[in-house]
Amino acid sequence: MAIQLKAKDHDLGGLTVKRVLPNQHKRMVGPFIFFDQMGPSTFHAGQGINVRPHPHIGLSTLTYLFEGSILHRDSLGNNLEIHPGDVNWMTSGKGIVHSERESFEVRANPHSISGLQCWVALPEAMAEIEPSFTHVNKQQLPNYLHQGVMKRLVVGEAYGMNSPVKTYWPMFFLDVIAEKGETITPPNPNQETAVMIIYGEVKINGITYIADEFVLLEPGDDLIEVSQNSRFILLGGDKFEQVPFLFWNFVAFDQQRIEQAKDDWNNGRFPTIPDDNKEFIPL
Repeated sequence: MAIQLKAKDHDLGGLTVKRVLPNQHKRMVGPFIFFDQMGPSTFHAGQGINVRPHPHIGLSTLTYLFEGSILHRDSLGNNLEIHPGDVNWMTSGKGIVHSERESFEVRANPHSISGLQCWVALPEAMAEIEPSFTHVNKQQLPNYLHQGVMKRLVVGEAYGMNSPVKTYWPMFFLDVIAEKGETITPPNPNQETAVMIIYGEVKINGITYIADEFVLLEPGDDLIEVSQNSRFILLGGDKFEQVPFLFWNFVAFDQQRIEQAKDDWNNGRFPTIPDDNKEFIPL
């Protein structure tokens, strides 16, 4: 039977997020080791998201918005806004630094933000690769439209579609909109799968789930029934047999690697962001 994983509220640079992963009942879903729901939140003019420069190792970050925009800068020199439906995929590998703020135009006016941020653990053999960053516009993502169902494949492989985002582990992340009365089968039955309901109502094995609920599917949960017009995220992938260590923004399979990253950040050995190097988040 499906298991609902409860979220906890956290403050992230002026924005309250609901954090589902890691969870006391489930550390990871496939390679997903961290899952935050941002907003929906509304800001007055002059206020907004302000996440100062901070480091990562051993993971890829996925940012996917439903509303609003975020200005991404990183130590590779990338400087761009992400908008709803687009994908920011940043692979930290051996080490990267980035900030998440807002453009002048956004901060100058009342605005809203709503979206998801996930961390995807890199497999041990890939944990120390060179850092990279990919931005993919929504028009470049595979889409499926049939009768009352729309599916957008954001990352990975599912339903015969392949995302252009380069990943390092078998996985999927799908955005689904479905009309009342439709049914959806999980894309890859042999992979761990979770459902995050954005709005509406779905039934899994006769149990009803509503907006903001995160549900981990179990063997036998092979049908999602749409009770109301709904939007939900399907995510998952092959199970990690070994769960890596997670400390702050660092993921590693060796605790000593975490200690090294902590020391590197404390002593200024991470690269800096070319146009955003006046402040940082302390360890």
